[in-house]
Amino acid sequence: MINTESFEFDSVYHIFSHVNGKELIFREETNYQFFLKQLDKYILPIADIYSYCLLPNHFHVLLRFKNIEGVNVENEHQSLMKNFGNFLNSYAKAFNKRYNRKGALFLNAVKRKKISDEKYLLKVVHYIHNNPVNHGFVNNIDQWKHSSYNSYLNPEKESKLNRKEIMQYFDSLDVFKNYHHSNVEYDFLNLD
Repeated sequence: MINTESFEFDSVYHIFSHVNGKELIFREETNYQFFLKQLDKYILPIADIYSYCLLPNHFHVLLRFKNIEGVNVENEHQSLMKNFGNFLNSYAKAFNKRYNRKGALFLNAVKRKKISDEKYLLKVVHYIHNNPVNHGFVNNIDQWKHSSYNSYLNPEKESKLNRKEIMQYFDSLDVFKNYHHSNVEYDFLNLD
């Protein structure tokens, strides 16, 4: 069961949300690009992003919130949630305007799961990057262009992702690829 525990500074979270109803949140290529642009604008100032995957009706992001100077610890959840709310609202407003629709685009609550250990962290990275394969959109992980996986395969190419943090767990890029192509049990993720 996904908890709705408070966001905390310097903590890692698997964050995800689903479209409200049976619509799509990404209808065309420009939607994916705009979503990432808004992610950069609202979330990069407060978090290091480790991985993401955008699918037509939902998204996943793995991140670590930064320690933000000047914010009272008692208000940390509210402060971090405000940025996340602004991010999703900015995307939804632009989406609604573009497609002449009204109402909520995302489900009410942003689902989140705090990552407590290295083993869990690596399984979440695997899960996020393999999501397009698991949902039948592609046969091979590297075929989906709306995830952070291919960014990891091109370490010389500049990225806003914090790849270094994740790659410290792998001896080489080949070990990283082999891990992503291995079978990993997701039962414990409890993503309901």
